Amino acid sequence: MLEGPLGLAGEEGGGAVPADGPLWILDPIDGTANFAHGIPHFCVSIAFMAGAELALGAIGAPMYGELYRARLGRGAFLNERAMRVADAGIKQAVVELGWSSRRPVRAYTALVERILATGATFLRAGSGALGLAYVAAGRTHGYCELHINSWDTLAGLLMVREAGGWTNDFLGSDGLTRGNAVLACAPGLKDALVAATGVGQVNEKLERRIS
Repeated sequence: MLEGPLGLAGEEGGGAVPADGPLWILDPIDGTANFAHGIPHFCVSIAFMAGAELALGAIGAPMYGELYRARLGRGAFLNERAMRVADAGIKQAVVELGWSSRRPVRAYTALVERILATGATFLRAGSGALGLAYVAAGRTHGYCELHINSWDTLAGLLMVREAGGWTNDFLGSDGLTRGNAVLACAPGLKDALVAATGVGQVNEKLERRIS
């Protein structure tokens, strides 16, 4: 049985985040700009943490009729199909690079340049949650963003892990409340993408790389 007060965190606000108690993390619309302009690439993202452990995640993309879900130790699914990351060589990889206004424009363009220098292809679709879900589903091979909030990422991070992928320690350095950089990918791309993005290295190296 879970103990402690039930917390709620999300983009639209919520109650206090408990130190160790159960916590729901919700983003009612991720991909707001797409939604506002009639572009169907948006979703609802919800995750559940049991203390410090990320236990459940669900992402619903209503315009596509797709429900992504994961449970710790039980796998990840797109509707009723089990998901698995798709590994590839770096020169065949498709990596989505999310944009954050919390970082300088030059940090983003430099990130794009470094990814292209590896031989990979990049894209940007405007929803971090769906970007992570697509990695889990094997549609793309990696997702990186230099700053993103927990309500946009936690459900997708669990999906990537349960689908056999690798993710950085997003919750480190108070990522739950302040956000953090994120990198998720097929395991065979970890070394190349960590080197190219700086995400997943120690914090001081990361800050030098992306500033």
